[in-house]
Amino acid sequence: MTSVTAFAPATVSNVACGFDVLGFALDEPGDEVTATFGPAGVTIAAIEGDGGRLPRDAAKNTAGVAALALLTRLGDPRGVSLTIRKGLPLSSGLGGSAASAAAAVVAVSALLGANVSKDTLVQCALEGERLGAGSSHADNIAPCICGGFVLVRSTNPTDIITLPVPAGLTAVVIHPDLEIETAMARALLGNTVSLHDAVQQWANLGAFVHALHTSDFGLLSRSLTDTIAEPRRAPLVPGLALIKRAAADAGALGSSLSGSGPSLFALCRGDETAARVAAAMTTAVKTHIGGEPQVYISRISGQGARVVSTCAS
Repeated sequence: MTSVTAFAPATVSNVACGFDVLGFALDEPGDEVTATFGPAGVTIAAIEGDGGRLPRDAAKNTAGVAALALLTRLGDPRGVSLTIRKGLPLSSGLGGSAASAAAAVVAVSALLGANVSKDTLVQCALEGERLGAGSSHADNIAPCICGGFVLVRSTNPTDIITLPVPAGLTAVVIHPDLEIETAMARALLGNTVSLHDAVQQWANLGAFVHALHTSDFGLLSRSLTDTIAEPRRAPLVPGLALIKRAAADAGALGSSLSGSGPSLFALCRGDETAARVAAAMTTAVKTHIGGEPQVYISRISGQGARVVSTCAS
């Protein structure tokens, strides 16, 4: 094998009540990374779709750092060169840094012919996420690598729990014409929360996980409330409460910021409801934020990062 291309999907993290521990994968959009053999270490051959904004220095690039972490973990002396194609908007709250890192480690693993476990892929991709997001949290990386709906119980050691997805559960994601840097959004949270807010968040998280297991859409809807991050980040997204109200009025089970924002997600029961919610949220975003938002409707994808093409000499 002389060239391997991997695709990694967008992800929604936090999922309202699951700050830093819940996440799920979408079918699309996503990033692609092509890995070929190159000089020692990791080099970035090219980046497409970023408008020239991402660093070409592998030591400062999330995909480059993740790939180097994998080479180091494997003790493989060969070098690799990466070509990155960004399908995800920058600073969108859709796991862009995670997708690049995940696609890189999957592509490099396949190029080397290594039988790398998903736990190892997650750990190496997390090194890239640490660079991109300013901290090491796996609620984007884990669903991006593993697919589906996941709960991250621990990253050291890795303990990722795959959760069931009720039939018909559909996600709507709206990306407005805004950017929010993850590190800045995390800084807004501070280091303490009130006991009252923490207890409510734990209760919602436990109820939400139970709702997934029992396909209890009513309980799922009541649980989609964030008392930790969303209240502090709300000022970053103009009209957030009104956009969420539009989603609820159109039939959404619940909605919140996707990751640190500015993208928003809504969970819906069935495709018809999802289409109505997407239309209502799009209108609300245009009214309160302006611009032309990007809109995605997707089931929870059971596939995470994966090889999509190979080339042999």
